[in-house]
Amino acid sequence: MFKKWFTILLSAIFLTIPVLSASALSEEDISSPSAILMDANSGKILYEKNAHEQRPCASITKVMTLTLVMEAVDSGKIHMDDVVTASQHAASMGGSDIWLEEGEQMTVDDMIKATAVASANDAAVALAEFVSGSEEDFVAAMNAKARELGMDKTVFKNCNGLDENGHITSAYDVALMSRELMKHKKIFDYTNIWLDSLRGGETQIVNTNKLLKTYDGITGLKTGTTGAAGSCISATAERDGMSLIAVVLGADSGKERFKDAATLLDHGFANYESRRLSLNDTLEPIAIDGGMKDSVKILCEQSASLTVPKGEGEAIEQNISLPESVTAPVKRGDRVGELSFSLNGEQIAKFDITAAEDAEKKSFGSIISVLWQSLIRM
Repeated sequence: MFKKWFTILLSAIFLTIPVLSASALSEEDISSPSAILMDANSGKILYEKNAHEQRPCASITKVMTLTLVMEAVDSGKIHMDDVVTASQHAASMGGSDIWLEEGEQMTVDDMIKATAVASANDAAVALAEFVSGSEEDFVAAMNAKARELGMDKTVFKNCNGLDENGHITSAYDVALMSRELMKHKKIFDYTNIWLDSLRGGETQIVNTNKLLKTYDGITGLKTGTTGAAGSCISATAERDGMSLIAVVLGADSGKERFKDAATLLDHGFANYESRRLSLNDTLEPIAIDGGMKDSVKILCEQSASLTVPKGEGEAIEQNISLPESVTAPVKRGDRVGELSFSLNGEQIAKFDITAAEDAEKKSFGSIISVLWQSLIRM
């Protein structure tokens, strides 16, 4: 019991992070050996320092664990009110935990809360086993997801980030999986929690991300600390519609970790702005060659925001590329052209322009069918 409350007391002590003036960052401005700042909307890299260097990342591993768990929830494979029973293996985890006992039961909701807020290693393993049957199978799924996301510097050996030989990633890869987890908006219901409880109020948990108390706009996401990894964080924040991911790996201390993350986020918010890309013109129907109709309606479904240097948003140019006509047959959803945006002569985004309806190819049979339908209506 003393161990439990002593751990909680230490977690409750947070650091005041100084806000540095925003200017161009150099490698010396970030004391940690590896870091990256990424725009969450577009994936654009705004700053990097040894971002592809392979390193352990401690409990930031749980970003991928939570991604797979949230996917399972969203797909209906598991539900928030499902009851998870802790195995002997899950209960045996060391490091940060919620002291699960073998056979103890908690809902998926509480297990996610314990993992996201308290960085509980035992809860992470219990969730992994619940989703995949075993931690081994879950870790295989983690590695498959990493390959899908292009995380080519990453190999997962476990689901909680405890030091293990060959368990490695990179700051860039952490940013990629953080961006993926952020697609599941429900996760912010947990990563924004500062203080909460489990077991009907018997166990108090405090968020390991102290930026929740010191940084304006912080939304998450995950911290991690082990002897091999040092102090790490994937910090997410949002202001004025712009969402950023700052990853710091291998800091000498928690204080340096939070300081570097705040410095990265400060740099992003001070020097960049988010611009919503939208079609400025009405798209006229496009002519059809050899079709049963002369033209079809077209559309461009684009919904994206782009982060650009402050003051340059007005310089974004739009370009619509469309042929004079397309040849039948045309199916709804077929690509017929492209909408692109450029800044200072460089293309920064593009979207497909598609047919909004079908256009059947003109043939003897189709003409007879139209004539027959006309006769029926007479």
